[in-house]
Amino acid sequence: MRIGLVRHGLTDWNAAGRIQGQTDIPLNREGRMQAERLGSRLQSEDYHWDHIITSGLSRAQETGEILSSLLQVPMLEPDGRLKERGFGQIEGLTAEERVKRFGESWDTLDLGQERIADIQARAMAFLHDLWSSHGQENVLIVTHGALLANLLTALFQDKYTERIGNLSLTILEQKVDEWIPILYNCTKHLSMDTVEQSE
Repeated sequence: MRIGLVRHGLTDWNAAGRIQGQTDIPLNREGRMQAERLGSRLQSEDYHWDHIITSGLSRAQETGEILSSLLQVPMLEPDGRLKERGFGQIEGLTAEERVKRFGESWDTLDLGQERIADIQARAMAFLHDLWSSHGQENVLIVTHGALLANLLTALFQDKYTERIGNLSLTILEQKVDEWIPILYNCTKHLSMDTVEQSE
């Protein structure tokens, strides 16, 4: 089995540096163009994809739909376990607004953020179930930055710590009882983009 881990395309909140979490913010024009560029790249590569699955949040769902249309790959039902980490009271805030409202140490406060252990548990449960149900197939998974970062940490500890970019592609292959990284956080298909990607 091979999985392609894709972070959704750019949104207006990404561009403004606002934490989205589980707030349902749609793609912007640049995000749709990014999805089309990844689709064009995947059309030209040897990898074969059998299915696409997303978190169901609109920015991931639309990214998946664009890829599905370009690649002629069917979409599975969305899985809520792929949703972004819930960030509680800091959703919608920029870095400056977080500091102004909650102080420099805001990230040490309990502001309703989903616990790291919980997001990792649901991400790993999803991966286990996907392997059980589609273990002989190759699946593109369209999800979110914090979800992907925590899934990769759960799989590989601190080996991969680079920030996950919008519309980046990471490819893992299942070999016996472990996932082997084939490609990590690759955005070469966005090399012509001029929009600066932010968190």
